[in-house]
Amino acid sequence: MSTAPPALDFFWAEITGKCQLACAHCYADSGPTGTHGTMTIHEWNAVISHAAQLGARIVQFIGGEPTLHPGLPTLIGHALREGLEAEVYTNLVHVTPATWEVFAQPGVRLATSYYTDDPDQHQQITGRMTLHRTRTNIAQALTRGIPIRVGIIDIHDGQHVDQARAQLVQRGVTKIGVDRMRLLGRPAQQACDASELCGRCGDGIAAILPDGTVTPCPLARWMSAGNVRNDHLSELYADTSRLAAKAGLHLPNRMPPCKPDGDGNCEPSCRPGCDPALGCQPPGPGGDPPPPPPDDRLKAAS
Repeated sequence: MSTAPPALDFFWAEITGKCQLACAHCYADSGPTGTHGTMTIHEWNAVISHAAQLGARIVQFIGGEPTLHPGLPTLIGHALREGLEAEVYTNLVHVTPATWEVFAQPGVRLATSYYTDDPDQHQQITGRMTLHRTRTNIAQALTRGIPIRVGIIDIHDGQHVDQARAQLVQRGVTKIGVDRMRLLGRPAQQACDASELCGRCGDGIAAILPDGTVTPCPLARWMSAGNVRNDHLSELYADTSRLAAKAGLHLPNRMPPCKPDGDGNCEPSCRPGCDPALGCQPPGPGGDPPPPPPDDRLKAAS
């Protein structure tokens, strides 16, 4: 007899693969040439409603860069009406006045990635000289009273991680996490590496990709349970949870329960904990396997 999966609590809505940046370490392979995928606003709204019916409390809108999707304000509004909290994981490169008003709604919060206090290091990591814009918009969020948390990703030796944290604290950011980048996505050393995951994939969580594919986590995107354009989210989430457990991506005895953050990592202290000996599944139908690896490492957020 199969065991029912835990109730869905948190899900990622990866609404676009388009991004202003071209980070060599992006797990989602997003960038300026990316697209918004094939999911329509109506389909995304239906997914949000179904997730709320399954008990979800929080949706995190990710990409790519979600602010580039013209439907983001509509989707946030729908999530709020369904009783969900909405977090937007954004690079904060460009936020319009109208978007700031959307972010200022009760129940909406922001998250962003930060790397260094040095503009040249930032450009080396992201491919663009955008540190000042991100820093300015972090300050704008704080000024407007919009809840925001920041994840510092340690990518290479000599990176000013401690200085970045000190700079954020000085500017008033109170929620700051630090994690290493993950060997998944563009700089992956192999197509799928379960040892880079936190051990809670599919455990009350799920991710929906821009084409509607449902996976246990944005970082485990090689595992596809199917597509919400063809099947109901409840069935796909149950299948995703079972796939993750079968592949060894549930390790409750080794990893404490934790809440995924916008990087696909867990807070406060969850780290990769899957057993490499258990392996991982090959890309499923309709999945989005990472491209061949370049010669760098990965971070866990684009």
